[in-house]
Amino acid sequence: MKQLTADLIVVGAGPTGIAIGAAAIQAGIKPLLVDRGALTANLIDFPTYMTFFTTRDLLEIGDIPFAIPEDKPDRRQAAAYYRAVAQHYELALALHEEVLSIEKREGSFLVVTRRGKSEVSRWSRAVALATGYFHNPRTLGVPGEDRPWVHSKYRDAYPHFSENVVIVGGGNSAAETALDLHRNGARVTIVHRGPELKQSIKYWVKPDVENRIEESAIGARFTSRVKEFGPDGVVINGPGGEEVLAAAAAYVLIGYEPDVKLQAAAGIEVDPLTLVPQFNPETCESNIPGLYIAGTLQAGRRTDRIFIENSRVHGRRIVRHLLSAMSAVNNDPRGLVAT
Repeated sequence: MKQLTADLIVVGAGPTGIAIGAAAIQAGIKPLLVDRGALTANLIDFPTYMTFFTTRDLLEIGDIPFAIPEDKPDRRQAAAYYRAVAQHYELALALHEEVLSIEKREGSFLVVTRRGKSEVSRWSRAVALATGYFHNPRTLGVPGEDRPWVHSKYRDAYPHFSENVVIVGGGNSAAETALDLHRNGARVTIVHRGPELKQSIKYWVKPDVENRIEESAIGARFTSRVKEFGPDGVVINGPGGEEVLAAAAAYVLIGYEPDVKLQAAAGIEVDPLTLVPQFNPETCESNIPGLYIAGTLQAGRRTDRIFIENSRVHGRRIVRHLLSAMSAVNNDPRGLVAT
């Protein structure tokens, strides 16, 4: 057998990846977390002053209490908590490494990454993919979308004081961003292709933004589509025809799409329409034995179905199945094998 770097390589070092690593350590399995960015990189990219919809107890992983006085943590508290869990379990990390390929050979997995200009090869008994989707925002595919003032992620309202800002989208992110910008001195207009804002917006946010639209504090163009991000602003087509909205900045907040290239290249069968990979819900194992799918990747394009609170159990399912597989292969009742 090849010299193993780890029993389980976890691709993705977000909350789900950390939960998998914690479960592995608890079971005596040696994990390694690999991520193209920093620890909890996607969480760090959330809006600076964001508060989670979920209560702190439902965000807990690894049997570590989320001990804060607030019922719902903010972005900074969540980042500190998940970092503390990683420190508690002394998780081995390979951060700022992009995974180039995953290949199964003779019962083990070869995982090749790029660190800087160098490639790194590692062998493991199993691999768990927990990359999420926040690194892959959807785009409109219209001219000018690559202009420097057009953004796909929102961080902070303060740079936009006294500016015209266009928000493209009709979901929760668009609504919260519009409210935050409005309350920090920006002049905001929402552009949405639907006839009204989405029903899925948080129940306390929806009436707030709708009331601001009704009183014209926030502008809105419904049943409208962006034609171009032009030199003079955002060109849209709506019920009244073509219109140019003056904008110093625009945020295209129309959701995210899982990147399935790594899964497909590894041999995982992915539905081309839904982008849902083939996997066993009880074990999280894909159609490739020993290759697991965890977190939001399981939902494909339905990014509103899986969150931290209902994916934190994936780690225990993966580890339980991996222990059983290791025990069967090595005839070891503990399921543990020296590396």
